[in-house]
This record gives sequence, structure tokens and C-alpha cells, in this order.
Amino acid sequence: MTNNKPVLAILAAGMGSRYGGLKQIDPVGPNGELIIDYSLYDAKQAGFSKVVFLIKEEMQEIFEDKIGKRTRNMMDVEYVYQSINDIPEGANVPEGRLKPWGTGHAVYSLRNTIDAPFGVINADDFYGRETYQKLYEFLITAHDQDKYHYCMVGFDLQNTLTESGAVSRGVCEILEDGNLSSVTERLKITKQEGDVVYEEDGNLIKLPSEATASLNVWGFTPSFFGELKRGLTEFLANIEGDPIKREYYLPFAVDHLIKLGKAEVKVLKTKEKWYGVTYKEDKERVREAFFEMAKAGLYPPLK
Repeated sequence: MTNNKPVLAILAAGMGSRYGGLKQIDPVGPNGELIIDYSLYDAKQAGFSKVVFLIKEEMQEIFEDKIGKRTRNMMDVEYVYQSINDIPEGANVPEGRLKPWGTGHAVYSLRNTIDAPFGVINADDFYGRETYQKLYEFLITAHDQDKYHYCMVGFDLQNTLTESGAVSRGVCEILEDGNLSSVTERLKITKQEGDVVYEEDGNLIKLPSEATASLNVWGFTPSFFGELKRGLTEFLANIEGDPIKREYYLPFAVDHLIKLGKAEVKVLKTKEKWYGVTYKEDKERVREAFFEMAKAGLYPPLK
């Protein structure tokens, strides 16, 4: 029997390679809160009552101790493990490959646990309360018709940058009806002399500061799992480049369905400001932001 109450999936299997540690359990709030504590609070306020954490199996004990057991006081909690060997039947893992296959594969890993419309977020990003409100409102009535009906929360690019270094962002093209046309991954985005620019082939190219950026906040119906299986099978059969490092990215999977005419993705725009610890130098600025939010009464003590 299918349950239609929306579920929140949190991708937490990644380690912060540039940051040099497990960002998901690094305190940032005035009472030792983690970024994920604020995300869960906002999600609960928006209406979500169940969360599925996608983690590495070896992380469960520490994740449960630091996050899971507190979360159980307000939401149903399940865990799913992302494993390099959890791939479609007939596919093979290249010799020497050690890590799983990226965010598209991470969501594929949820297929046996989620049977309702679901949202997807990163564990170590703060997205703001409106993000969850818009996501839940879409999912509560989400259903597929002649096409799959999915959504993405889109942020102003200028609200997704850090002063500590370059970031990669999916820059979106949006149709007149508010649906997503395409997502293009732009690398090495920085702010220089008031302009937002990205680097390509040694050149700096300007981007509109209010361009819509994807921060991996998506809403799907369960139909997406079947499409991920097909996409992942094709990806693994035709890996381009280094098979040890290549990943099957979630935006790539969505973009492919749009181009095939199989899916419509509604862009839910927000002016919320992103906070995250991409670099060690970000931590103090993020802490200051959460202290100010607590001081303004936006959040009670969450720990």
C-alpha cells in the first residue's frame, strides 16, 4: 500500500574532502547545534514527519548518537546505506573503484525504503525555512500525469557563495511557465569586485548575480527510482573518462529526463540565503549567522 505523506531524504554519505572532516557532525549553533539540526527543525515545521538518512554503513553508530536519537523525538527515522555494489543487475564495478557513484546513485539507493513523494537535501547545507515550506507544499499534492511532475527549489546565485573560495553550482535555465529547462554545472564560481564569475579554460566569465542556482534541493515522486535505474545502467555501461572517479550526478539524471520530454520540473524560487562549511574558514561566519538567528528568536535551543 502506497503512503502519500511526503518523506524527507537527507544525503549524508559524503565526507567533506576540502574541509578535511565529517562536516555533518560539526557544531555551529549557540548550544552546539549542527547545521542538520536546523534543517530538521525547519522540515518538521513545514510538515515533514519522516526522514530517511542516506549514510555510509560505518557511520551509523556515530550518526545515530549525534543526530538520529535526537531526531526520533520529533520524526520517524530510517537509515539507508550507500554502497558501491548497490547497482542495477548486470552492471559491474570497475577494478580499483572504491567510492560510490555520486548523488544520482545515492537517491537510487533509497528505492526500497521510500514509496511516497519525497524531498532530497544535503546534510551539510542550510537552506532556510521557506525552502522546506515550498518543498512540502509541492509534494503533498505531487502526482504524475502525462509526464513526471518533480520540483527543484532555486536560489539566487549570489545567495549561495562563500567568501573563502570557489564553489561549483548548477546554474538553471527556466521556461516561461516556471519549469526547469536545463541545469549546467559551473565550476570555480567566485565573487570578484562585485561581480559573480566562473572560470573556464583560464577565462573568467560573468554570471548574473540573480541567476537561479540549484543547491540539490529536489522533490520527486517514486517514479524517479525506475528512471534512475535505467540512467545508472546506461551510465555504468558507457563510463566516459576515469572510471575510478566519474560520478552519476542527480542534476544530470533530471536534465536527461527533461530533454527526453518525460519530466516537468517546477522551479520553486526562494530568496533564502544558503549557509554551509565548504572550507574551514567558513565555520566562524556560519556560527555568527546562527547565533544571530537564535538571538532574533528564529530558532529555539535545538540541543
